[in-house]
Amino acid sequence: MSNTGMKFGDAFDGKWCMLRDMDPIEAHDLFKLRQNIFILEQTSLYQDIDGKDPEALHLIVHDKTSGVLVGTIRLMTEPETVTARIGRVAIAPEGRGTGLGRKLMEAGIEKAEALVEGCSIDLSAQAHLEKFYKSLGFETISAIYLEDGIPHVDMIRKGRAPG
Repeated sequence: MSNTGMKFGDAFDGKWCMLRDMDPIEAHDLFKLRQNIFILEQTSLYQDIDGKDPEALHLIVHDKTSGVLVGTIRLMTEPETVTARIGRVAIAPEGRGTGLGRKLMEAGIEKAEALVEGCSIDLSAQAHLEKFYKSLGFETISAIYLEDGIPHVDMIRKGRAPG
């Protein structure tokens, strides 16, 4: 499943794809970006490769000029329970401050709702990004807790009835 040619402003292009549909360089760059941000930059030692990537959809966004991967999110859907989960939201330093994070999340919400009509979408948000996710319609459903040494909150964007 792939959706090529998505525009993310004048500077970025993106596509949805499964891990198995990525070429080796795309897969390498995806894991490298996540490692650089989550493990090295945030100094959080955790198992990023958790076995869920092969079954997830990945939105990968590249800089149009350099071709560098600047952003990604992972989307998992559960049609049986009418739910979806967005995770592994990562933006390279050169993509920050451009509105790319909002565009990634809006694309993730749109894709989840297209795949599972009326679904609720949950995520585990770093606590300092709670206000950002609230601006996208997510509600906080937990107290702050530590996940891999970083304060997080669980959030949900409630589904809307189909039709």
